Amino acid sequence: MSDLKWLSRTELLIGKEKLMKLQNAHVLVVGMGGVGSFAAEFICRGGIGKMTIVDGDVVDPSNRNRQLPALATTHGMSKADVMSERLLAINPELKLNVVKEFITPERAEQLLSESFDYVIDAIDSITPKITFIKTAYEKKVRIVSSMGAGAKLDPTQLRVVDISETYNCPFAQYIRKRLKELGIKKGIKAVFSPEKHIKESLMFTDGSNFKKSAYGTISYLPATFGSVCASVVIRDLIEG
Repeated sequence: MSDLKWLSRTELLIGKEKLMKLQNAHVLVVGMGGVGSFAAEFICRGGIGKMTIVDGDVVDPSNRNRQLPALATTHGMSKADVMSERLLAINPELKLNVVKEFITPERAEQLLSESFDYVIDAIDSITPKITFIKTAYEKKVRIVSSMGAGAKLDPTQLRVVDISETYNCPFAQYIRKRLKELGIKKGIKAVFSPEKHIKESLMFTDGSNFKKSAYGTISYLPATFGSVCASVVIRDLIEG
C-alpha cells in the first residue's frame, strides 16, 4: 500500500475518494519549458499516480528566467531528464514515462494511441502544436492547451475558455486560424491571457524546431499558465 501521508493536506481538501481518482489517473504533459515544467510539477504534487512527460530539448542559458529545469548547473542537459529527477524526488512512487523527443505528426499519433485521462499541451512551436491538438481532438482525448505566455506581464488576467473565445493573443489567433483550416473551430479548452501583448518584445530566431520567432517573457507568467493548466486537469479529473 502506498504511503500517502505526504498528500494529507490534499486529502483534507478534496477527500479520499477524489484523491484516489488522481492516484489512478494518467496525465500526459508535452513540453517541459516555462509552462509545461511547472504544470508537470503541480500535477505531480497534486497526487497524480502516473505521468508521461515529453520534451526533446536541452537547457539553454536563456531559459533560466522562466523554466523550472533551467539552472546555472543544468545548461546543456535534457529538460526531460532534469524534470524526471525532480518529479521522482517529489514522489518516488510516481509511475513516470519520459519521452526525450520533439513532437512530429507521426510521434503525436503514436503518443496519443496510448490511454491518457488528460493531456496538457505546453508546446510553443506552431506546427507541432497544431498536429498535437488535431490528433487529440480526433481521438477525443481530453486536452487543455496553453496559448501564448510571452509579451505579457499581468498574471491576474489569465482565463480558461474554449479556443474559439480567445482574443488579444497573436499565438492563439494563429492557432485558431490553422485549426479552422483543418475543420476544427471549437472544442479545445485553452488557457490564455487577454492582456494586450507588448509588440516590441518580439525577436526572430533561426527557425530550428519549427520555431521562427519568440516574445520576451517574465519569470512568473509561464509558471502561472502552467499552474492554471494543472488546475484544469486536477479539477476536471476529480469532478468527472
